[in-house]
Amino acid sequence: MAEVDTTQSEVPDVLGPDLRIVFVGINPGRVSAAAGAHFANPRNDFWRLLHASKLTSRLYAPQEQFALLEEGIGVTNAAYRTTPGSGDLRRADFAGSAERLADIARELRPDWLAFVGKEAYRGAFGARPDLGLQERTLGETRLFVLPSTSPANAAVPWDERLRWFRELAGRASGLPRRESVRAAVVDERGRTLLLRYGDEYGNWWVTPGGGREQGEDDEQTLRRELDEEIGLVGFELGPLRWENEGWTLDEPGFGSFLSRVHLVRVERFEPPHLTEARELRWFSLAELAHVSTRPLDLAERLSSASGS
Repeated sequence: MAEVDTTQSEVPDVLGPDLRIVFVGINPGRVSAAAGAHFANPRNDFWRLLHASKLTSRLYAPQEQFALLEEGIGVTNAAYRTTPGSGDLRRADFAGSAERLADIARELRPDWLAFVGKEAYRGAFGARPDLGLQERTLGETRLFVLPSTSPANAAVPWDERLRWFRELAGRASGLPRRESVRAAVVDERGRTLLLRYGDEYGNWWVTPGGGREQGEDDEQTLRRELDEEIGLVGFELGPLRWENEGWTLDEPGFGSFLSRVHLVRVERFEPPHLTEARELRWFSLAELAHVSTRPLDLAERLSSASGS
């Protein structure tokens, strides 16, 4: 891919034609300017989030930024002037930003422009966005707003940042949706049985269940999956309590998901085996406040589902 040379900034644009995504930061900070690389502050989560969300095949260092082009990813900034923080920017620093981004969309034709922080979008377009997919487009290029990955945005936790990066990864993939059926397994003490999965970026807990096979209804899927995963058989299928949908590349071959979650009540059940998960554990609702779950609001959903 051809690189576009930029001399207006201490951090060069990483751009080329027909990219999947061009990330748009706010502006270079002093650490990035000194390194000549985007998001170079070691406390900035940008590069880790790219990998954790599966937008890149491996973890890149800031100095490897031009290697992102081989992954179909580019990087630029809404403002070029280096400042100690984004709060030091002036309105004049964003002059021509919207036009420059429109030129990138028209000439290089990326599928997405992803703004890393609401201020990057607001600086370019003069509008306050919500996070996520935007109604505005630049020709055929769609726009998406992510939380800032700066350490100055520490009020937004890792799990929340990762959720938005995972959504972008799923949307940008163009892959089909996976349908699954899961169970909120609740015992006589009101505890919920969850499975732990994880990677180098952390651990998370989910309800048991799995993908629907062709021709199955919810009950058939759950009976097969709960038997395979945790050895639960002979249970009475409870009502559908919620549906959860979203985007992620966690399941190979799929870019989004729809999960239907049923309540299953059991008494004195201890799983005789465990298959793919790293760990299985019963949780009270109070204990769920101290662990990472998917979805992030699982405790609230379970509280409603169990009638607590």
